[in-house]
Amino acid sequence: MLRKFVLITGFLDIPIGLATWAAAIVEPQDTHFGALMTCGSFLMFAGAALMWASQDMLVRAPVIFWQALVRLTAVASIIYMVPAGIAESWQYGIVAFDGAIAMVYIVGMMQHTGASFFSLLVGKTS
Repeated sequence: MLRKFVLITGFLDIPIGLATWAAAIVEPQDTHFGALMTCGSFLMFAGAALMWASQDMLVRAPVIFWQALVRLTAVASIIYMVPAGIAESWQYGIVAFDGAIAMVYIVGMMQHTGASFFSLLVGKTS
């Protein structure tokens, strides 16, 4: 079940990355174009890495674990934006979905490998 979850959530990163590219291309802005293109590329790479990691989660658990930390960075960024009044309401969905996915990745990799949080943090699964 965890393997399928990682595979599906990884696969879903790819169309989100493509949509990020599309947003940059459809409405190019000097200040955002490079960032959106880079973010889109990163999302597609992360999706491919998750799909790859799902094939041998015991060995590749740190890849999935670190993707959880990336997702938590997105969550923390949006939470930081709320008091400043610069978070948009659609971004609250990112907090809910990415936060939940991140927790499944972290807890799931710890249970699946038997490794501690800090072991996974430094890339060790045994």
